[in-house]
Amino acid sequence: MTRMLVTGGAGFIGANFVRHTVRHHPRYRIRVLDALTYAGDERALDPVADRIEFVRGDVCDAGLVDELVADADVVVHLAAESHVDNSLDDPSPFVRTNLLGTFTLLEAVRRHDRRLHHVSTDEVFGDLGAGSTERFTETTRYDPSSPYSATKAGSDLLVRAWVRSYGVRATLSNCANNYGPFQHIEKFIPRQVTNLLLGRPTKLYGTGENVREWTHVDDHNAAVHLILERGRIGETYLVGSGGEQTNKQVLDLVLELMDQAPGSYEHVPDRPGHDLRYAADSTKLRTELGWRPRHADLRAGLTRTIEWYRANEWWWKPDKDTTEARYRRLGR
Repeated sequence: MTRMLVTGGAGFIGANFVRHTVRHHPRYRIRVLDALTYAGDERALDPVADRIEFVRGDVCDAGLVDELVADADVVVHLAAESHVDNSLDDPSPFVRTNLLGTFTLLEAVRRHDRRLHHVSTDEVFGDLGAGSTERFTETTRYDPSSPYSATKAGSDLLVRAWVRSYGVRATLSNCANNYGPFQHIEKFIPRQVTNLLLGRPTKLYGTGENVREWTHVDDHNAAVHLILERGRIGETYLVGSGGEQTNKQVLDLVLELMDQAPGSYEHVPDRPGHDLRYAADSTKLRTELGWRPRHADLRAGLTRTIEWYRANEWWWKPDKDTTEARYRRLGR
C-alpha cells in the first residue's frame, strides 16, 4: 500500500478527490488532514469513512504536519481558503492558510523527502480580455487580482522555489472553475441551484458577462492522479475542460434545467476587481499524460449536479441562511 496524505480532504475538491481515489486507486492508504472550517464537512467523507483515516487539524500546525508527512509516501495539498468574496472582506485567513500552511507543509516534505502534488487555480494568472481568444498556459505571467488569487500565486511560487532550491519532489496543477457534488453553497452554481430549490431568486454579479471554463470535479481529480503517476517533477500542468461560458449563460442554463423562466434573476453589484475571462490551455496535460475530460458536456454535468443538490438537502440546507446573510452583509 502507498500511504497518501490529503490536506483539505473534507473540502469540496478534497472530499471528491478522496472518494475518487478510494474508488479508482485502491492501492492508496489515505489519511485526511482538515481543520473543518465552515467550508469543510467530514460528512462528505461518510461514503468512504471505513476506508480512510481522518485527522482534524491545522495545516499550519508544524508538529502535527511533520508527524503526518513522516508517515506518508505522497502528499496531495488541497488545503486552502478559496472564496474570492471572503478574501476581499478579510484577507487574513487566506494569508495564513494559503501561504503559511503551504510553507509548513513544504518544510515537512523537505525534511522527510516525500512526493508532493500542489493543487492551485488558474486565477493566479489574472484575467484575459473579454473578446480575447488567448488562453492561459503554464508559462503565463502571474497577475493575481484578489487576496485569494494572490495568496494562491504565492503558494505556487513557494513550491517552485522549494523544488529548485531544495530538490523537493513536487508537481503543480492550476485548474479552471470546478463544479459538482458537495460544493459549498457560497459558490456560484450551488448558490443559484439551492436558491431555486427554496423558491428564492437567483443572483447575477453585474452584467454576467464574465467568462469561466467549467470543469467537473471528477475530471479534475482524474488529472491529479495522472500527474501523480506520470507528471514530471517540477512541472506545472493546467487543467481545463475547454468549454467557456459566461456567468449569465450558466445561470440561464440552470434556470432552464430547473424549469424556470429565462432571465429570472436579480442583478447584484459586481465584486471589486472581478476578472473578465479565464481560459486554460490544457494541451500539455492532454498530450503528455493523455488526459481527456469525461464530463465535457456542461448540460449533462449540470443536470446531475442539480439532481444531487435536490436529493441532498440535508447536507446544504443547515448552512443556507448563514451563507446568504454573509452575502447580504457584503451587498451581494
